[in-house]
Amino acid sequence: MKKLKMGLPKGTLQKATFEIFAKAGIKIYSNDARAYKPSSNDDELDITLFRAQEIPGYVEQGVLDCGISGYDWICESSAVVKEICELMYAKSGFSPVRWVLAVPENSGIKSAKGLVNKRVATEIVNVAKKYLRKKGVKAEVEFSWGATEVKVPDFVDAIIELTETGNSLRANKLKIIDEVLVSTTRFFANPAAYRNPWKMEKMDSIAILLEGALAAQNMVGLKMNCREKDIKKIINILPAMKKPTISKLSLRDWVALEVVLEENEVKKIIPELKRAGAEGIIEYPLNKVIP
Repeated sequence: MKKLKMGLPKGTLQKATFEIFAKAGIKIYSNDARAYKPSSNDDELDITLFRAQEIPGYVEQGVLDCGISGYDWICESSAVVKEICELMYAKSGFSPVRWVLAVPENSGIKSAKGLVNKRVATEIVNVAKKYLRKKGVKAEVEFSWGATEVKVPDFVDAIIELTETGNSLRANKLKIIDEVLVSTTRFFANPAAYRNPWKMEKMDSIAILLEGALAAQNMVGLKMNCREKDIKKIINILPAMKKPTISKLSLRDWVALEVVLEENEVKKIIPELKRAGAEGIIEYPLNKVIP
């Protein structure tokens, strides 16, 4: 049987990745939190879990046919890969993450220019050096194995750290003075593997399913029945550009309407729909929305 060798991130991004794959219809099973070779309900996938930082390099080398990791780690490793699609999710939400330059709240450093001959700690050393070169700043950049926030001001003058909300930085009395890199999750391939017709079709199919699963986030389906004379009132309540599917019911002068819309819109419009004559209103979750 043909196999597609895929690397998925182990650690902070693992849970969110497994959940998105499950919504896409690819269920991944790992009974042991320490296991690196999970199984799935797709026999054509050979999945291995790696640290997100390692995956771009393994894909470039051909150890893996494809993988999922952050754009930040592709940049950090300078890996030459074929990007298949952008997947807008992170460990705790569906927004991009940011690598930011931060200093103590009481620091006199106001911008990157203030880092001349200073020390900066970060996990993305290569990205940091490129950023500082672009700013025309010569500073010492050292690799941080973690707990980077606690290293200022006693050990370094500034840090370049990953943040989604900024809460951890504020809790450690740090302030952001610049944005270094915005990163999203990417699905990418080894260029040679992507030229293989079977692997290309398999990877593109997975991308369609994953993008469909993400498109369905915060979306719901809404079904309802109404009299034909109330159709115009019902449609006017629905958000602009949300044209419902309308089908005849066996009951004379009645129709069924079905529409997909954002979940946060539903709580407002369901009472309005009811008052406009809609009956039998059903809200249901969606796994995938394929344009």
